[in-house]
Amino acid sequence: MADSFEEEVELSGHIVDSLLLPKVLDEITASGGEFEIREMQVGHGRTDPSYARLLVKALTTDLLEEILTQIAHHGAVTTNPIDCELATADMDGAFPENFYATTNEDTDIRVNGEWIRVDPQEMDCGVVVDLGEKAARCVPMSDIQKGQTVVVGRAGTRVRPVGRDQGTRDAFGFMQSTVSTEKPKAATIREIAHAMRRAREGDGRILLVGGPAIVHTGSREHLSNMIRDGFINVLFAGNALATHDIEQSFFDTSLGVSMSDGGSIEEGHEHHLRSINRIRRAGSIANAVEQGTLQSGIMYECVRNEVPFLLAGSIRDDGPLPDVITDTIEAQQKMREMINGVTFALMIATTLHSIAVGNLLPARVKVVCVDINPSTVTKLADRGTFQTIGLVTDVEPFLRVLVDELKQPGG
Repeated sequence: MADSFEEEVELSGHIVDSLLLPKVLDEITASGGEFEIREMQVGHGRTDPSYARLLVKALTTDLLEEILTQIAHHGAVTTNPIDCELATADMDGAFPENFYATTNEDTDIRVNGEWIRVDPQEMDCGVVVDLGEKAARCVPMSDIQKGQTVVVGRAGTRVRPVGRDQGTRDAFGFMQSTVSTEKPKAATIREIAHAMRRAREGDGRILLVGGPAIVHTGSREHLSNMIRDGFINVLFAGNALATHDIEQSFFDTSLGVSMSDGGSIEEGHEHHLRSINRIRRAGSIANAVEQGTLQSGIMYECVRNEVPFLLAGSIRDDGPLPDVITDTIEAQQKMREMINGVTFALMIATTLHSIAVGNLLPARVKVVCVDINPSTVTKLADRGTFQTIGLVTDVEPFLRVLVDELKQPGG
């Protein structure tokens, strides 16, 4: 490439078996650049890392910068690192121009010649630096405060992509989005159960993000069993899941439909409102459990087993229940606090909540999305939660088989 601009970059880790190197090379050529492989070392064993050093070329400095920015998301870093550029936020609620926009991949920044880990990690944020504490963290735009020190530009940043899970050959062996349509679902569910047992028995925490279809499809006892058995450590949902779960406890209906025979109940359309009203009179879901008013169901098991839950509201909510957080920004902030330590997320039959929570999770968290609609899974991946394993199936048979698998001896 005549009269080109160039920069040398390197990648290391499981860049071959996790397909990171092919992605980088494809990104370079698809963007109109060229590359020259100057050094290549391929790991021979399953746990051996690989290394590549490339010269990236482009016709203009702008194109080179664009390419370097894109391949940085796959872990390509310059061989001649410099410190990151810092700027001071000049107002509340907005970053300086050209702020560094984060991904869900673990990230480091370079300050005074030293690499500092960004923690916590979250996509679609900026990086705020505390020079005194030598610390950096992802901060959402709405939380930025005037006077904070913010990373701007790409220089002095590096991404550490999630590669293959070296300890397993299951569905999580490659951290990339897959939608299971032809693969036998029983095999996938066995792998999910195995991962959940590992999380429960180790240092992991399991998050359940659920929609009201869990109740509508007659699946709430399956989920209740999982909570009692310690397989759910945190629950995120909306007003609907909790309301219809409580409605079933009070009236044995869900949206006015009998959960026993599937028929409509006279004046059953009022049941969800009467359920909300009863909980509001008690003051909270926990109060209703303590008073003996609520004696079964998902929310009951959360209270009895001390599983923290967050109910985030929407514009269409009836009531809502007194536990529902109706301020969206407040709900996001609370979710960020509650996902600390989560290593496995199970998202069931809720498009908006799944995408919202996926935006908050670092890429190292294993994510399983179960929905009868395949677009829910693809939307989650398209929005950046690329590590999602998708299962297209109805809720009840999935949870029924999963509960049975979780009862099997660990493997």
